Amino acid sequence: MYASYIKSMAILLLFSTIAFAQEEKKTVTDTLVYKQKYGLRLGADISKLGRTFFDDNYTGFEIMGDYRLTKKIYLAGEIGNEERTIENEVLSNTTKGSYFKGGIDLNFYKNWLDMENMIYVGFRAGASTFSQTLNSYRVYDVNHQYWNDDLFSVEEGEEFKGLTAIWAEIQIGIKAEMFNNFYAGINVQLKGLVTEIAPDNFENLYIPGFNRTFDSGRFGVGFGFNLSYLVPIFKKDKIVVQEKEAE
Repeated sequence: MYASYIKSMAILLLFSTIAFAQEEKKTVTDTLVYKQKYGLRLGADISKLGRTFFDDNYTGFEIMGDYRLTKKIYLAGEIGNEERTIENEVLSNTTKGSYFKGGIDLNFYKNWLDMENMIYVGFRAGASTFSQTLNSYRVYDVNHQYWNDDLFSVEEGEEFKGLTAIWAEIQIGIKAEMFNNFYAGINVQLKGLVTEIAPDNFENLYIPGFNRTFDSGRFGVGFGFNLSYLVPIFKKDKIVVQEKEAE
């Protein structure tokens, strides 16, 4: 009887100890602070430089930049110059001019610790001023319709100046830090033409910054591969709060 009583007391004491230990567990907050860089990131579109080197009918460059406003929002823009010659069986046309694009990028990538990578969607308004030169074209001659020489060439070299275009653009891209403050990025672009000034009795075959137009279409596409460098101006604290149980 006495042994049974001792056993019951021991079991009761064990459960009381477990309950007391569970009550003693507390949740503590561990706060970590990391420095995030805010500054101006400048770079160039390497794809345009590569195309200039390999394509005899193209010359161009683009300088890009962004400035971080908040954790996810960046002011961003591009400025560039292009010269493009389009040649086919009926004409040869050269377009040359400059363009500017400005807008914002929204970063949807949740960086770990002090990383500054981006997976973003960007919105741009673009404007271009340019000229077109109709180098030559071929005309159908009804008097020679049964012969192989029913087309004859006109070497005209007529230049159309004062042409402009305005468009809206959506970009989807990534920027990844390769090493300290040095980034590589790639993006694709969808463009919608808002307004343009074209030559009389002719059309804009190519718009700098907008790219090729097809049959007076109002949509264009593009892509870019860029290398850039971040110039840190200041840093802000990034606070990471972690909760854990402590006995």
